[in-house]
Amino acid sequence: MSLRLSTVILPYRRWHEGSREAWQRAEELGFHTAYTYDHLSWRSFRDGPWFGAVPTLTAAAAVTERIRLGTLVTSPNFRHPVTLAKDLISLDDVSGGRITLGIGAGGTGFDATTLGQDPWTPRERADRFGEFVHLLDRLLSEDSAKGVSYEGDFYSAHEARNIPGCVQRPRLPFAVAATGPRGLRLAARYGQAWVTTGDPKLYENGTPEQSIQAIRGQVEKLADACAEIGRDVTGLDKILLTGFTPDRGRPLESLDAFVDFAGRHRELGFTEIVVHWPIAGSDFAADEKVFEQIAMEAPAQLR
Repeated sequence: MSLRLSTVILPYRRWHEGSREAWQRAEELGFHTAYTYDHLSWRSFRDGPWFGAVPTLTAAAAVTERIRLGTLVTSPNFRHPVTLAKDLISLDDVSGGRITLGIGAGGTGFDATTLGQDPWTPRERADRFGEFVHLLDRLLSEDSAKGVSYEGDFYSAHEARNIPGCVQRPRLPFAVAATGPRGLRLAARYGQAWVTTGDPKLYENGTPEQSIQAIRGQVEKLADACAEIGRDVTGLDKILLTGFTPDRGRPLESLDAFVDFAGRHRELGFTEIVVHWPIAGSDFAADEKVFEQIAMEAPAQLR
């Protein structure tokens, strides 16, 4: 089974000061997908430049032709399904059907409080996420003249029209980020792909071997969630967003290191590995020449 290699380009640079070139270079290097984070701000980048995901992806779509584009990930923290659906249908149109929506329940970071609300509890995030994904699925799939009407505990829609719908049918694909039982059931039901960053409890003091075991357990739980609804888990793409396991940046130190890392995760059933575009002076610092060598040569070694 071949393994796709993708990248995530953080939206921290002005478009005409390096951002545009990064997206174009990602396509030239042959990455399968170039994602970006959908946050209002993020961790150590909070006090510096940070741009919106949807406008950034729209601009990226206009200057590329083949590479898929997407978010990794969008959450309910500051999004509403009705307005998000309209943006996504527009983005899918501009890109010619190259958009993947990475979607997750969100966390307790800056996005959770910027609009003035208190952070939601884990149960509240799970409750909202379930309703969010269900409504968004309908909004992106149903493009009739009657529109979509819905009244939930957290979200409502009244005759929301999304004509002509997505270029990709029946809608653009969802890559659902989840590790808990409720999120995994959403991935099984609505996802064309599942996303994990590994087990966050192992990031500081765990070992790569412990991480592999933890991720293997996540994959097994995903298979169980698929089995509950009669879905074959092998038909669900599995995406690993790197940089958050105990390996940290070591897989990007050399081509051999990356091939070894990616190969071990391919054995777990992963179909796509996502690496961060190098950012000097950050947790995602990496040698750009080595990074480009990995992009160009690793996929052939992982077929």
